[in-house]
Amino acid sequence: KKIVFITGTRADYGKIKSLIDELEGDPKYEVYIFVTGMHLQKKYGYTYEEIASKNYSNLYTFINTKNESSMDITLASTIDGFSNYIKNVVNPDLIVVHGDRLESLACAIVGSFNNILVAHIEGGELSGTIDESIRHSISKLSHVHFVTSDKAKKRLLQLGENSKNIENVYVELYSYNYIDCQNNRKVCPICKGTSVMIIETDVSKIYKTCPFSDNKGFLTCD
Repeated sequence: KKIVFITGTRADYGKIKSLIDELEGDPKYEVYIFVTGMHLQKKYGYTYEEIASKNYSNLYTFINTKNESSMDITLASTIDGFSNYIKNVVNPDLIVVHGDRLESLACAIVGSFNNILVAHIEGGELSGTIDESIRHSISKLSHVHFVTSDKAKKRLLQLGENSKNIENVYVELYSYNYIDCQNNRKVCPICKGTSVMIIETDVSKIYKTCPFSDNKGFLTCD
């Protein structure tokens, strides 16, 4: 299974790094990282070097802004860059985006328009700025949601998202003891032990192999 992670800032990379590291060492997954945004700007510390130092197998960089481009121009540039990436470099089974950055919005647009499963981490949060509108837009373009509070889950339900596709990962996943996983196997809370994710739309159902479990529906871990 091919999984693409999107990162545009040190902040979102810090949130997804442990998940990337977990999957990078699992032979069942091919992990790809699309690096863009502030990571590639010297005035923000060129934090791409921090990611490169981890020696990940599949890193791809894309400069999405020049000379302080406006947000709409940067968004359009990122859509174009990521679209070319998934069509010419990797055909992913899952795209993972985080938070409320325009890079995440661009990649969620590309994924949803190309019928690729999109997972959104930390949807349903509030900020009161344009970032909040971006976050909610990303959620509506995503198929699977990993929230960090019951309040965030409730907001996604109010937006019309299917409760079957929303998981409070702070409660459901982080509480699992991965060290004892081999001796005390946990049923995957995402596919509910079926090993298949069913994404319901208004006109049909999309069936995808769950990227978080083995073929028996148990959480995969080292």
